[in-house]
Amino acid sequence: MDQKQRGILIVFSGFSGSGKGTVMKELMNRYEEYYALSISATTRQPRDGEADGREYFFKTRKEFEKMIEKNELIEYALYVENYYGTPKAYVEEQLEAGKDVILEIEIQGALKIKELFPDTLLMFVTPPDAATLKERLIGRGTEPIDVVNARLSRAFEESLGVEAYDYLIVNDALDVCVEEVHSIIRNEHQKVSRNQEFINRIKEELKGFSKGE
Repeated sequence: MDQKQRGILIVFSGFSGSGKGTVMKELMNRYEEYYALSISATTRQPRDGEADGREYFFKTRKEFEKMIEKNELIEYALYVENYYGTPKAYVEEQLEAGKDVILEIEIQGALKIKELFPDTLLMFVTPPDAATLKERLIGRGTEPIDVVNARLSRAFEESLGVEAYDYLIVNDALDVCVEEVHSIIRNEHQKVSRNQEFINRIKEELKGFSKGE
């Protein structure tokens, strides 16, 4: 298949504690040449060691609101007085270069993106069962039990929207999971619906042969 085929926009969602961040990080480590992680724009101040255009595109509130006005964001939200959003230009640039762009977004944002960009591939990451999810959240040791319980309640709400996704990824063994995700995405590139330009070209070539050209 043509090496310059346009990249696929991929949204990763999953329960808190499902390990989706770890899966994405390992996917990038192993197959960096195939993927680009979407970089968000934000109005929050850079933390020590963060660089503009690497962790985030750092913007003033005025700059960010201008981006909203000009429809330059795929999606955005306001969290604790700061804006966060996904710039269209960066995503488009990576897709045109043939990279598959990965966004980590919760369900509501994912469905909004699918509405705007119907070709988006939605992947939902889950542990093998609810007990494992609870164990992972407790095992982090970073949050009190009431926060863990709140995350489990939120996970139940999120589970009601899983049917809207294209693929369910069960993260039991990380190695297996990462290879499965990579394989699904590579196969997605071969879908007839994503290769219309190639199909049209070969139809025209064959049409020429049939006319004796």
